[in-house]
Amino acid sequence: MLPYGRQSVDESDVAAVVDALRSDWLTTGPRVTRFERDLEAVAGAPCVTVSNGTAALHTAYAAAGIGPGDEVVTTPMTFVATAATAAMLGATVVFADVEDDTANLDPAAAEAAVTSRTRAVTAVDYAGHPAEYDQLRKVADSAGAVLISDAAHAVGSAYRGRPVGALADLTTFSFFPTKNLTTGEGGAVASTDPALLERARTFRTVGLVRDPARLRHPDEGGWHQEVHEFGLNYRLPDVLCALGSAQLRRLADFKASRARLCARYDELLADVPGLRLPGRRAWTDPMRHLYPVRVLGGRRREVYDRMRAAGIGVQVNYLPAYWHPVFEDLGYRRGMCPVAEAFYAEQLSLPLFADLTAADQDRVVDTLRTVLGS
Repeated sequence: MLPYGRQSVDESDVAAVVDALRSDWLTTGPRVTRFERDLEAVAGAPCVTVSNGTAALHTAYAAAGIGPGDEVVTTPMTFVATAATAAMLGATVVFADVEDDTANLDPAAAEAAVTSRTRAVTAVDYAGHPAEYDQLRKVADSAGAVLISDAAHAVGSAYRGRPVGALADLTTFSFFPTKNLTTGEGGAVASTDPALLERARTFRTVGLVRDPARLRHPDEGGWHQEVHEFGLNYRLPDVLCALGSAQLRRLADFKASRARLCARYDELLADVPGLRLPGRRAWTDPMRHLYPVRVLGGRRREVYDRMRAAGIGVQVNYLPAYWHPVFEDLGYRRGMCPVAEAFYAEQLSLPLFADLTAADQDRVVDTLRTVLGS
């Protein structure tokens, strides 16, 4: 089965992990600091590493002080964690519809969804294409809310010349194996606001406070540490941070490979009837995590089944978040975001990863042409 996504690990990555294993530090050591510094150079903002992308979202919402009585406006066209982590903190998730061409949060829909209880507006850079952050910034600021970017798909992408980690008040990344770079499992929170970043760092370390200037009982002894607000152990260990730094050194090559493959898909599929290809806005520089086509004429299920039967691991990204039973049980109903639901009904992700060969890509295209033409 040809997968829809796969990591690229070479000998430099292996050597970095082996060096970490042979060092004195397996967790919370110098390679964590190094990876955070290396990541800042790409993200455009200081970063705190965490154990995975879901943990990054949970940490970002906690750093923003999201809790019961608050509302979080976000997109349904995302992995459920974008909404679930806010709900787990007691917030009410308000889903706003998406743009037809990018499947990103529609600023006009987000603005219409804002109320006096809105504390956060959370965008998702779907498939690696940045959302419209200039417009979303105006929506968030007018509501007195924080702007959060779920950039799990988009490390390495840019919007109007700015890296995605520098666009929102808080930005989250994922380093799952299918993403643009990997640490196995892993994630990060970026912010240009030192206070928000410190809250994120404290939350991901079980809420522990060690700074003598912040301790409530500073004379207890040199061993003393305190918890002022509850947090969780979301630390990313040195071993995985070593892999992350090694992967970052290859990120430009990963981006070039993905761009070449996407351009080749664009060319090879341009004349295929019944298929709509992903668009790109001129002011964005996306690092594509997915290549999401739209299968027209109500044939998405058929195409999915037949591609899979042919050994090509296409995927669907994503079920609208409020269609999950956990949200249905909270009273959310289908029909809330018709553009997102129409997108979901047609969406299909074709295989895309840095080491995808031209021969494998030709196989994907030829099979898709055959299925659609039959």
